[in-house]
Amino acid sequence: MKYYSTNKQAPEATLEETVVKGLAADKGLFMPFVIKSLPQEFYDSIDTLSFQEIAYRVADAFFGEDVPADILKQIVYDTLSFDVPLVGVTENIYSLELFHGPTLAFKDVGGRFMARLLGYFIKKEGKKQVNVLVATSGDTGSAVANGFLGVEGIHVYVLYPKGKVSEIQEKQFTTLGQNITAIEVDGTFDDCQALVKSAFMDRELNEHLQLTSANSINVARFLPQAFYYFYAYAQLKRIGKSDNVVICVPSGNFGNITAGLFGKRMGLPVKRFIASNNRNDIFFQYLNTGVYTPRPSIATIANAMDVGDPSNFARVLDLYGGSHAAISAEISGATYTDEQIAETMKNVWKKDRYLLDPHGACGYRALVEGLQSGETGVFLETAHPAKFKDTVERIIGESVQIPEKLQTFMRGEKKSLLMSKDFVDFKNYLMKL
Repeated sequence: MKYYSTNKQAPEATLEETVVKGLAADKGLFMPFVIKSLPQEFYDSIDTLSFQEIAYRVADAFFGEDVPADILKQIVYDTLSFDVPLVGVTENIYSLELFHGPTLAFKDVGGRFMARLLGYFIKKEGKKQVNVLVATSGDTGSAVANGFLGVEGIHVYVLYPKGKVSEIQEKQFTTLGQNITAIEVDGTFDDCQALVKSAFMDRELNEHLQLTSANSINVARFLPQAFYYFYAYAQLKRIGKSDNVVICVPSGNFGNITAGLFGKRMGLPVKRFIASNNRNDIFFQYLNTGVYTPRPSIATIANAMDVGDPSNFARVLDLYGGSHAAISAEISGATYTDEQIAETMKNVWKKDRYLLDPHGACGYRALVEGLQSGETGVFLETAHPAKFKDTVERIIGESVQIPEKLQTFMRGEKKSLLMSKDFVDFKNYLMKL
């Protein structure tokens, strides 16, 4: 399958080129020329299929033309060594718990899938070394770092904002070593993302190094997240709740919800989506005004959503032909302050004994406020609450048990490289590699 740039000024590319390059030459994001619909028989029997079987059918529609079936199936099954259960919180609102992977965050699937797909292309083409640059506001760094850990021919550089990720999140990518380097940037997530994008656009740097990205700008990172939406529908169908499904996605860089929108284009029976924001409500304001106005990000307790210029907005815009009316018809928005997020976490824990993390709280609250009669709501609980231990404990007034997976990371020694937010410093570092 061929891919084009959202800016329409770059040559079309193969899947391998989009995965290896990450970003198009004109600074646009790659989009497939065709989004294949899945046959009705698939949806009729989806409730009888396993997570892996469902994911393979979806992956085949995206990547089957470019990756041999046996290789693609192995990649999918290796990626999905864990489940993502649907848990009832109230009578008509369900949590899809995406935090059962290695780093207890939803980005584990995208990180692991991309590592294996990129590894396949590197081996196939005999490339010597590919350098992955990834900016993180919290969970992307840990998911990508752990997904790529030890993969031959790939070195990962994780850029993260100094003092703006939780200790547990930080430990998950600063303690690994091997082919993972953590770069602690004196700035915001937007500054980290700007450094990565500038690196891709620098001709001298790209002649010196083979660079790619593992942020959700890379098709191999964001597309596999579509698996979640199909599996959520399958689980709803098993319990007779698959009519009038509304899915609410806590949204930062908008890769996750974009994957869901791709699923809808493939025929997945989702009535509508809600994009739930913290105070970084750029998309919410776009829905209200029709004008997209990025601005510097604001630090919140839902830090993985602290994004002031969501990269994947370009894909959403492209998917709907630039039509504000078309986007608004299928996606609504919500935005919450730290106080509202905390209030939701505390009330749900007290009333329903369900422990939300700050991001999931944004999703749950938007459904409580926006669900209509006859609809069934699913919100994506994107990370384990223990990843935000201090914040969660302060809000609910009780201690939160840290899973063993996280305790292992906490025992490691942090190793990071301090970096300014000036691109010249970052470039000089990379040119010496």
